[in-house]
Amino acid sequence: QGQLVESGGGLVQPGGSLRLSCAASGIIFAIYSMGWYRQVPGKQRELVATITSGGSTNYADSVKGRFTISRDAAKNTAYLQMNSLQLEDTAVYYCQTSTPFRDYWGQGTQVTVSS
Repeated sequence: QGQLVESGGGLVQPGGSLRLSCAASGIIFAIYSMGWYRQVPGKQRELVATITSGGSTNYADSVKGRFTISRDAAKNTAYLQMNSLQLEDTAVYYCQTSTPFRDYWGQGTQVTVSS
């Protein structure tokens, strides 16, 4: 049974940094594309960044130049490095991947940017 587990969220001041991790088990993470999403209560979940199996990346305009998505195949883990955090980045962050059989979502990790 595949599973994704996020970690690394927390409280940070504006301008600060956090690195989120998404550890996969039961899924060969490296052969599938994966994405980071975020959701604020009352709003739709939005795509933040994606990375393909080949390492190509894509970012939402709102995070370009500040966030970096990466993956470590040996650790079966993906990361989201978030720099220059802004108040508007406050959300629950989720990682996601799709296999030929089903979609997988993590449980989410809260990121709060506040002074």
